[in-house]
Amino acid sequence: MKKSTSAKPESASVRATYQDVLDAPPHMVAEIVAGRLYTLPRPSPANAVARSGLGGLLNPSFQYGRGGPGGWWILNEPELHLSEDIVVPDLVGWRRERMPGIPSTAYFTLVPDWVCEVLSPSTRRLDLGGKSEIYARESVRHFWLVDPDARSLEAYALRDAAWLHIDTLFEDASVSLPPFEAVTFNLGDLWPPPAVHKDLPSKVRPRESKSHSEPELAESSK
Repeated sequence: MKKSTSAKPESASVRATYQDVLDAPPHMVAEIVAGRLYTLPRPSPANAVARSGLGGLLNPSFQYGRGGPGGWWILNEPELHLSEDIVVPDLVGWRRERMPGIPSTAYFTLVPDWVCEVLSPSTRRLDLGGKSEIYARESVRHFWLVDPDARSLEAYALRDAAWLHIDTLFEDASVSLPPFEAVTFNLGDLWPPPAVHKDLPSKVRPRESKSHSEPELAESSK
């Protein structure tokens, strides 16, 4: 699990509170890790495809029991309150034997059984650093890392309060990994196909972009 850089905290002088999360801009994802507030941009299209694709592959078999064992809740971007930390993982799973129903609150306090983070340049450092440490501390049993840039999936299991590497798969490998080894899927289904640029009809062809010397709205003089 290699660490990288990105996701700088808003401030290190005062411990952040839940009110800071509520006051964050609506277009940002706000998290509190080790007392610091982090505000992160929404995921890129490639990240969104990977996240929704993985959820779509797991939900039928594990949440609804269609072609698989069922017995899970699998949710996108739930807000987790874990001790004093507030995190928003990309995908989370709970066994229904531990969480029979969904709480009425806007967040979850029960530690999940499985967490998956989809890495991006803006979230990589936090996902691989502070957040992975939180998941280990809180005894999340399984942790996956999906990297759309590397087209890879890393799987870890908690052993003696630390992450044990289970496997790393690439490109279009067949995936059958704990805790979802009951079903096999193709990792390639998480990666968007290359963009195809076609000539647009003349009526909808975009206008030529203007040069920097011709702004659409001139700044008012002072």
